[in-house]
Amino acid sequence: MHHLNFGSSTRVGNVRSHNEDSFRAEPELGLWIVADGMGGHKGGATASAIAADFVVEKIRAGDALENAIAGAHHAVLQASRDGKGPEGMGTTIVALGINGHACEIAWVGDCRAYLWDGATSTQLTRDHSYVQHLVDTGVISSSESARHPYQDILIQALGAADIPDVNVEKITRELYQNEQILLCSDGLTKELSDKDIADVLAMDLTEQERVDFMTDAALKNGGRDNITVILVSADPDAPVRLMSGDTQPMNMEELKTARLKPTGFPEKLRDWFKATVKVFFSTR
Repeated sequence: MHHLNFGSSTRVGNVRSHNEDSFRAEPELGLWIVADGMGGHKGGATASAIAADFVVEKIRAGDALENAIAGAHHAVLQASRDGKGPEGMGTTIVALGINGHACEIAWVGDCRAYLWDGATSTQLTRDHSYVQHLVDTGVISSSESARHPYQDILIQALGAADIPDVNVEKITRELYQNEQILLCSDGLTKELSDKDIADVLAMDLTEQERVDFMTDAALKNGGRDNITVILVSADPDAPVRLMSGDTQPMNMEELKTARLKPTGFPEKLRDWFKATVKVFFSTR
């Protein structure tokens, strides 16, 4: 794998005295993680660190990303039982795995992933939250969800004692040239709208400069929660995404190879000619 450009940052915010977020950037593994802990200073920070480290360890051992996150749920629960953190600690998580030009995103909770295609931003993940459930069932509109008083109520999280096994959601896709994946904790999305995020991604800045710009903007807008952001760019050698109506260019080597491959047309023409001649003479 080529070295992929990325930027990363985590900030405590303007209200909290401690940072319960954790992130891991492991480009040699093609792995990036954002985890947002819950349960107070010791609990949240411990849970998010345990989950992030567990996923890194499992990916390094060759495990699948979805399985690694599912296992992290039990790792957090076991750590609490062993007294390595308080009872009730938990964390949400989103992780990006890149292998060649293919990527996989897996998550539990309300940490998010966005795709920037060079022109528009699209939210790839779907929050595992009570408010998102209300949106999905038509009780409230998407615009109302941003102001709903129960935004912080989650349907599932790693370490939740009443959930035997978490349902890890995942998506897979190919990464194309000029595309980027943004991972973030909800400390960013509480302060910046999707349009705000897209406006920053459209800036002619490096990955790290855009990450820093976003976290600074979230702080200026209130910074009510911990803020963690990672931005990863596709490989410069990634394929070009063809739009509707586009044609695929062929380089000279491909053209030469194509010319050398028999099309079968001369053989078909010869067979047709022989058959025609045979019919012609047989009818005379």
